[in-house]
Amino acid sequence: MAHRSDEEHGATSPQIGEDPAPSAGALPRISTSEINMGFHPEDPAEEPPTASELPLNTAVSANVAAAAASDIEWRTGQVHTTDEGITLMPTRANPVARRLLAKMWISDTPPTQALNIVERLQGTPYANPKVNDQQDASSRRTMEFALDLGETLIRYGAGALEVETSIIAVTAALGLSHLDVDITNQSLHLNYSPPDAESYSVLRVVRSYTSNYAGLVLVHELVSDIIAGGVSRSASAKRLKEITRRPKPFPRWIVASGRALFAAAFVLFIGGSWAGALVAMISSSLVTQIGRYGSRWRVPEFFTIAVSTMVITGIALIGHQLHAPLDPALVVSGGILLLLPSGRFVSALQDAINGFPVTAVGRLFSASLTYGAILSGIAAALVISDAFGGEEVDVHQIVTTEYPAWLLVLLVAVAIVAGAVTEQSALRLLLPTAGIAVGGYLIQMLAESIGLGERAVPAIVATVIGFAARFASDKLRTPQLVLAAPAVMFLLPGLMIFRAMYGIVINVDDMATGLVEMFNAMAIMLSIAGGVVFGETLCRPLTSNARRERRRIRRR
Repeated sequence: MAHRSDEEHGATSPQIGEDPAPSAGALPRISTSEINMGFHPEDPAEEPPTASELPLNTAVSANVAAAAASDIEWRTGQVHTTDEGITLMPTRANPVARRLLAKMWISDTPPTQALNIVERLQGTPYANPKVNDQQDASSRRTMEFALDLGETLIRYGAGALEVETSIIAVTAALGLSHLDVDITNQSLHLNYSPPDAESYSVLRVVRSYTSNYAGLVLVHELVSDIIAGGVSRSASAKRLKEITRRPKPFPRWIVASGRALFAAAFVLFIGGSWAGALVAMISSSLVTQIGRYGSRWRVPEFFTIAVSTMVITGIALIGHQLHAPLDPALVVSGGILLLLPSGRFVSALQDAINGFPVTAVGRLFSASLTYGAILSGIAAALVISDAFGGEEVDVHQIVTTEYPAWLLVLLVAVAIVAGAVTEQSALRLLLPTAGIAVGGYLIQMLAESIGLGERAVPAIVATVIGFAARFASDKLRTPQLVLAAPAVMFLLPGLMIFRAMYGIVINVDDMATGLVEMFNAMAIMLSIAGGVVFGETLCRPLTSNARRERRRIRRR
């Protein structure tokens, strides 16, 4: 027993150079509650660093640590400023102040974080869609409906941004998230990739187009009703099918009459005679028949427009050879104006500005082909007239007739209403479109009286028209393009185009002047399209959705 005690004593005896092991009675006693609370023995107190010795983002924490717990400000949770001018922020700060500081120092969306696709709707008529939880769980059917909706919008002439925002708003309102939308010229691609299920994609290619602004308005209203949360997916699909099957608001004979009336009114507007207006009506009626048979025989649009332009120019030149009281340049200008792709130029510029470069290039190229078809038809008619020994036309000495201002305003209104009819606009939008165009013409008269250049005036007037069209479309629940595209028709440089082509084809010595005028005509058309888009951008803060968003932010 004594030997065992000696071994234990030898085992516990410290070795040379080692600290003696603490005895059991020397250890601190720690209760169970202290262990559960994470209690640790106090470390030796160190002098806290001053605020000047710490970085800026930790100075407030140092001041908080240095604050005395006995101060009334510390115990009440109020901010305290010392005699040295240092602000002490207690840990029990005011909750409002803490949230304010959190918003100042911490960003809600870090730069490296991907943006939510629904944020794409900000600034559009479909912002803040209301999610309807009582929807069918079939995501496949929802995507098929979104494809049908996008295809209808593209066929009716909507821009890429309008199509994308409509699809995003509809799918979000129908309870379908994790969806990506890709629009490339005439193809529409949807990719659905939920985090807890298998992803899949659907694709649709749009190969036909038609003028149906009334149908575009109905689709816009359908999307607005869906994001309001009051229409289910099955009911939405039924309404969309009814829209696509609904006949256009105006029959063919009214569209043909509107085209003829537009040509006559515009010829008088630019100073033509009444005989010239009558000839423009006849040529426009023939153009309507050419387009009808070209569509029936599946003739490409390029050749149909080229033949139509050649007929318009040929009839005007024949009237000039017969010494009729008309100017062929003015007759051609009025006849080709509805053939100019003004809506496509506006859509192309809008797509380019809104981040759809491929779609913008495709639409701009399509519009340029239409522009080239018009030039080809004019050139062909001029060459045929020159080959048969036709009398030359002095495009630099055009005889115009001065009309009173009230008649010019009336002609603008009549021409724009007739142009909106040819685009199959809704009946309730004819007068607002004419009112916007008349307001733009009054701005044009004011700008010309000030002495602005021929390039600046169309851009300024188009900006005013784009602004007014965006504001009116918000009140009337329509797309901005439906009001803006017909309203800018009186700004198109039809006369300048005929002058340029005549100088290039007939007056070879004056070809440089013709090329310059052709460039000016293209620049004016692009400035008109850019002005419409710029006016829409300026009006976005004044729309009802923007005002509701600002009120919602203020209530936070």
